[in-house]
Amino acid sequence: MARVCDLTGKKRMVGNNVSHSLNRTKRTFDTNLIKKRFYIPEDDKWITLKITASALKTINKIGIKAALKDAKLKGFLK
Repeated sequence: MARVCDLTGKKRMVGNNVSHSLNRTKRTFDTNLIKKRFYIPEDDKWITLKITASALKTINKIGIKAALKDAKLKGFLK
């Protein structure tokens, strides 16, 4: 199961740990994913999405219907 946001498509990034002596080792920056259920009153159904915390803030701002429409236009949802 990939750790990718269903609405924004954000996924893990790769970078370096840098020590005091400037030695570099690989590390990953994981996304802050949340599994969340949303109710869509127009369709009278519940959907479960795996989204990032920033996507949740966007849903609170513009609404779930508009966020789903935007994600479909960008190709993240079917």
